[in-house]
Amino acid sequence: MEKEHNLIPEDALWKRHLYRIIYRSDTKLGKLFDIILLSLILISTAIIMMESVPKLDKRFHYTFIIMEWIISIFFSAEYFSRIAVIKNKRNYIFSFFGIIDFLALIPFYLSFIFPVTKYFLIFRMLRMLRVFRVFNLMDFMNDGSVIVRALKNSSRKIYIFLLFLIIFSVIVGSLMFMVEGGRQGFETIPQAIYWAVVTVTTVGYGDVSPITPMGKFFAVVLMLAGYSIIAVPTGIVTAEMRNKRQNLEKVCDRCGNEDIDDDARYCKQCGKKLA
Repeated sequence: MEKEHNLIPEDALWKRHLYRIIYRSDTKLGKLFDIILLSLILISTAIIMMESVPKLDKRFHYTFIIMEWIISIFFSAEYFSRIAVIKNKRNYIFSFFGIIDFLALIPFYLSFIFPVTKYFLIFRMLRMLRVFRVFNLMDFMNDGSVIVRALKNSSRKIYIFLLFLIIFSVIVGSLMFMVEGGRQGFETIPQAIYWAVVTVTTVGYGDVSPITPMGKFFAVVLMLAGYSIIAVPTGIVTAEMRNKRQNLEKVCDRCGNEDIDDDARYCKQCGKKLA
């Protein structure tokens, strides 16, 4: 994840002061600004939730609207201030946090044309990720990057597993369609496949269930198989995370590459011999 502190402030003195307040939290004003920002995000999210409750919306409708306007104007000013006080504006706009800030702001203006889009303001909760920077918890973000890398490196195995799961569900759904003879809930093969997916993933909505003895037998087999099937992707990702944890201790001195295999003698990026 790209860090915000690689952004370069403008030369003007007031922009440098504003930059330090907005982008950093190493001063009292900077930390206060971030705490206010995070508080407004929580308030905005609470308003969106309460607006979806008819009784609350009917009673406090205009109060909610006024608060949304105030908070959204603050976020708009904050977003454009972030752009104004830095030289490398493109780096912020297309950074992770820049995109999140934009997505958290644009639904408010889209709601003037499409009212239902105001509920997309819930994306503002993503801005809570800044809490890690505000309270010096970046080590947690580093731990999160380990999970992301593990998922990325095990993606091929997961794709193969999902393909197997799709084929398995289609076959079982088709068999259930024949066994149940088109009864309620199994009138078509797609409906039977829906039941197979719900059953094999152990979700078990209970809206569709077999009634024939053979159908119930298939259901029992599928439910038992579901527990073992769910363990497969968990084991794949866990094994990859364990390998990554071991490899994190190996870092190339020349290029800083951390993606080093256990038996590697040379760095795969720059070719330097490893210690």
